[in-house]
Amino acid sequence: MRRISFVVPILILALAAPLPAAAEAGAHAHQTASFTVLASGTPVGQLEVRRGAKSFEIDYEFRNNGRGPTLAERVELDAEGFPVAWRIEGHTTFGNPVDEWLAVDNGSARWQDTTGQTETRLASPALYVPQNASPYSLAIAARVLLASESRSVAALPGGELRLTELEQLSVTGNGHTREITAYALSGTSLNPTYFLMDGERFFGIISPRFSILAQGFEDEDERLRQRAADYGAERFAAMQARHARSFDGGLRIRDVRVFDPRTEDLSEPVSVVVRGHRIAAIEALDQPTAPGEAEIDGAGGTLLPGMFEMHGHLGETAAMLNILAGVTSVRDMGNNNEVLDALIAGIESGQVAGPRVYRSAFIEGRSPFNSNNGKLVSTQEEAVAAVVEYAERGGFHQIKIYNSMHPEWIPAVIAEARAHGLRVTGHIPAFTNADAMIAAGYDEIIHINQLMLGWVLEPDEDTRTLLRLTALQRLPGLDLASEPVQDSINAMVERGVSIDPTLAIHERLLLSRNGEVDPGAVDIIDHMPVAVQRSARSAMASIASPEEDAAYRGAFDQIIATLSKMRERGIVMVPGTDLGGGLSYHRELELYQKIGMQPAEILAWASLGMAGYLGVDDELGLIKPGYLADFFLVPGDPTVDLKAIKQVSMTVASGQVYFPAEVYPEFGIRPFVDPPVLHLPE
Repeated sequence: MRRISFVVPILILALAAPLPAAAEAGAHAHQTASFTVLASGTPVGQLEVRRGAKSFEIDYEFRNNGRGPTLAERVELDAEGFPVAWRIEGHTTFGNPVDEWLAVDNGSARWQDTTGQTETRLASPALYVPQNASPYSLAIAARVLLASESRSVAALPGGELRLTELEQLSVTGNGHTREITAYALSGTSLNPTYFLMDGERFFGIISPRFSILAQGFEDEDERLRQRAADYGAERFAAMQARHARSFDGGLRIRDVRVFDPRTEDLSEPVSVVVRGHRIAAIEALDQPTAPGEAEIDGAGGTLLPGMFEMHGHLGETAAMLNILAGVTSVRDMGNNNEVLDALIAGIESGQVAGPRVYRSAFIEGRSPFNSNNGKLVSTQEEAVAAVVEYAERGGFHQIKIYNSMHPEWIPAVIAEARAHGLRVTGHIPAFTNADAMIAAGYDEIIHINQLMLGWVLEPDEDTRTLLRLTALQRLPGLDLASEPVQDSINAMVERGVSIDPTLAIHERLLLSRNGEVDPGAVDIIDHMPVAVQRSARSAMASIASPEEDAAYRGAFDQIIATLSKMRERGIVMVPGTDLGGGLSYHRELELYQKIGMQPAEILAWASLGMAGYLGVDDELGLIKPGYLADFFLVPGDPTVDLKAIKQVSMTVASGQVYFPAEVYPEFGIRPFVDPPVLHLPE
């Protein structure tokens, strides 16, 4: 399913209002600028901007992995460059319709986005942060901020936008050189957005995996994406320096009840002692603190082994947010290999915070719909060679197959993987079904929809498109006792095939609605920055009618019923979100209560169970002397109420100590619980 939004998180969604007829009739384009959208260096779309004296007409579209946004915008500015009218139409990456507007007049601002309509009086100028706009909205904001002495301005619907100049760069293209400036825009989302200006002219946006660059300068993509990676690395290294703690004399965590996944019980209150990266001892409370030890007062809380997010696509933000959520290990399911190399190097060197990473070797077939991660192949021979290359490089525990791989290539790919001791998992390639992939030798199926689509699709229907999501509307009519369903489940049982359901993203897809809080965000939405709150009140997919609404809700019920049957049959499941993990991982675990799992069972499964699945249970998954110091502290008892895991007061990862309450504000997140009391040695 791979939820990637290449839309910039700060000014990327949009608002707009009906423009006066006279303004539309009188506007005319004076300049046109064209930009190329690139995913990991591959052109995937275009941004076109037609500029008038005080207006812009913008078209934005890209397709990566068979999907992407299509947006058409019209913006009118006042004399100071603030938008006073903005209309945006089109659809988001996953098909949610966009019909949004902003209108500012007589000291009032009115707007409509997917969360509904809002009106407010403006005591002073404020810059609207759109919900679904093109990245050109960055340029509109930049011009306003560059004119501000403080480089900041109040934002609508909330927060404050801040512009930071990063560096000057020279770029070459179209036979000449341009001098550009890199900026970071922050204040309303989790992270800064890095973008480029040539004076007051927009040049592009950059991130480690994605860029939009002025046409003719595409050859600068790799260098500029590396600069974005460097900006992020510097930011997260500074955060690590501010917030990560280590104690040369050891650390004693006093008065905690330790969760044991083997028994699914809590211990009596004890002290846990850490030296270096490992747990040194578990001692009685009356054991005094040793000279030189730091001490944390656990206050009778619960200490749990670090959890495993089994479906991640890691970047620096997800790496840090997983740690803060008690997720100390992540199985990466496909990435830009070079970007992930750099992140893992930073984590292992201690320069940035992040979990232990278990890598999947991503292989995708070339097609008009292909993803641009991992290795792209055009023939069976290239696919087999990709397996060999991954195996010889090392560091990958399995092969992951993706949508555009030809089904007839899969047996040879699996045979080569087996020869190198690698597991095989993946999506179900287009024009085949799960039964065929199980017979070919899959060890695991990724996403519950990939399995269930085989029961409702016709053989010629193409799952490289959004059909692999929208066809879930057919599930309510499916008889789960039917022969096709039973055949697939029986085959999984007989061959020991496991499943990575990614239940949280299916809930988001099927149950989120415009104007309503996403069920998975109810407990956290008030803690999040404005952009995240708006996203949590927006549908992920297009819900065009009451009939579609009912069909999607019924589809989720069928997914829960299917997973319940699979659990009854003993099919192994692994918990992963495909939503970045972190706080979303807490929701992933909660959802398994719907198939009959109990809180303590879930906690044991998410820690020691997954350590065993990955073959690392000899040093992870337990809080035990000699094991690696990967665990987290919560004030409550999650074996009784699983929601208690949302209040992580401390995480220890590889012996490094983090207090989430100190770090969350760096992302604009209001902390969920106070940090524990720390006593340093005299």
